Amino acid sequence: MNILWDFDGTLMDTYPAYTKMVKEAVQCGLSDEEIFALLKVSFGHAFKELGLSDEEIKRVKQLERELEPEDFKPFPGLCEVLAAADVNVIMTHKERALARAILEANGLSRYFTEIVAIDDGYPRKPDPASYRYLHEKYGLDLAVGDRELDIIPAKMLGIQTCLFQNHSAEADYYVDDYREFFEKVPNIKK
Repeated sequence: MNILWDFDGTLMDTYPAYTKMVKEAVQCGLSDEEIFALLKVSFGHAFKELGLSDEEIKRVKQLERELEPEDFKPFPGLCEVLAAADVNVIMTHKERALARAILEANGLSRYFTEIVAIDDGYPRKPDPASYRYLHEKYGLDLAVGDRELDIIPAKMLGIQTCLFQNHSAEADYYVDDYREFFEKVPNIKK
């Protein structure tokens, strides 16, 4: 099985660090859960809903640059799924160097054939251009993401979809824990 992965919130448990970062940068009075929910839609959505000024956005981005690759951890059971796939590729809005550093820090880089990152110049999701490139190159069977935004391009291209820790959008499969992936997603074997 050839799998396309989203990065933040799908491969790596990044949202707790991002929530803490936004809470530190902005005095908004929202709970961690409320900030987390806004960030899960997108950073842009969170910034808009929080009514952040340009200075506050700069502060959030500065705090993001200060995060270390070790601040992010993979979700439990992920390595077994990555090892079982024939090909794993990533499409992320993160810069490639940072994505690679995080993968390296967690011993995951060996599992990935290619990373398409924001610095490759493709339009942001849900535009399907980056997915189309990866699908034409690798014949993708499945796209895994944690947000509807991550699966829309795959659906446009006829690729099966899996949502991780999210049942709010229509996907072919839903997985809340990668330790149940083999039970819920057919055609991938341990």
